[in-house]
Amino acid sequence: MTKFLFFVNLLFSGLLLVLSLSYYFNIESFPVFSIFSLFVPLLFLINLIFLILWVFKKSRKLILPLTSLLIGYLFFGSFYAFLNEEKQKESSDLEIMTFNAWGFNRYGWIKDSNIGDKIVEFVKNENPDVLCLQEHHRIYTNQLLSYTYKSVTPYIKSKPRTAQAIFSKYPIVSEGSLDLPKTPNNIIYADILIAKDTIRVYNIHLQSFNIVPSRKSFSEKESEKNYKRLVKTFDKQLEQAKIFDKHRNSCPYPYVVCGDMNNTQFSNVYKRLRGDLQDTFFEQGSGFGKTYSLFRLPLRIDYIFPDSSFEVIEHKNYKVKLSDHYPVKATLRRKTTNP
Repeated sequence: MTKFLFFVNLLFSGLLLVLSLSYYFNIESFPVFSIFSLFVPLLFLINLIFLILWVFKKSRKLILPLTSLLIGYLFFGSFYAFLNEEKQKESSDLEIMTFNAWGFNRYGWIKDSNIGDKIVEFVKNENPDVLCLQEHHRIYTNQLLSYTYKSVTPYIKSKPRTAQAIFSKYPIVSEGSLDLPKTPNNIIYADILIAKDTIRVYNIHLQSFNIVPSRKSFSEKESEKNYKRLVKTFDKQLEQAKIFDKHRNSCPYPYVVCGDMNNTQFSNVYKRLRGDLQDTFFEQGSGFGKTYSLFRLPLRIDYIFPDSSFEVIEHKNYKVKLSDHYPVKATLRRKTTNP
């Protein structure tokens, strides 16, 4: 029995190590690594269980799961955050929220006809200074009354796209949209004037999984379809991330990246999108930071990435069930520079 357990441990530890190395060396040519990256938290948990088992048995086999956990943590970082020292808010701080609103439930996926109104009420109560919505429903644009300024994905009748929106209490002095090829997904940005300072906010919605979790998903036929769909999705996401990367490299302002990236922190898509930016969850978040559930796995696929000119004061994950995603809000403060 011990030999069998060690063999199983070897498989899961080896898989975690391979995924860690593929992430560190930015290997993008093997899509299977991207698919397995969805299950990195589960691999951490399994290796932790084996570590406890070998410690209990006082076996030197504990070196195997311990090594894979240490290397995984070194390359990936933690998927669970402990709140850092609480920081005092100031009136000049910028509160920014990102939320995939799932079309304000326009197709009735949630059996509640008032979801759209509840989203409007939720936003009103939380009252962020800047609100980034993915899968926005244009009919609600004028119902968010506290926002004087807004930027929405341009409507093109011949090219249907999911609408992204940026709502701001501060003036939007310029805006733009990045057309992503062969997809309804979209990236928009807005340059926002706060006092005498201009910052850019990107609102990103990358290629979606398009997988509905169910028992049927695990059948042989559906599993093969889902595998091919995931491979195609990850390839498309990397293409979209590269388009975004090129655009943000020419940004003349301090900037914040928000949105639904449709991928976890363990993927090369996340690594490319984040670059050297801060992840507000790691700075001031706590817990697992779940923003989406796939096959009951708590995934974090919605992010707020400010550049180094901002200090992260607060990060908050919400548990309100108004969409298939959960909202995220961060409080940011511009760092003072010496003259």
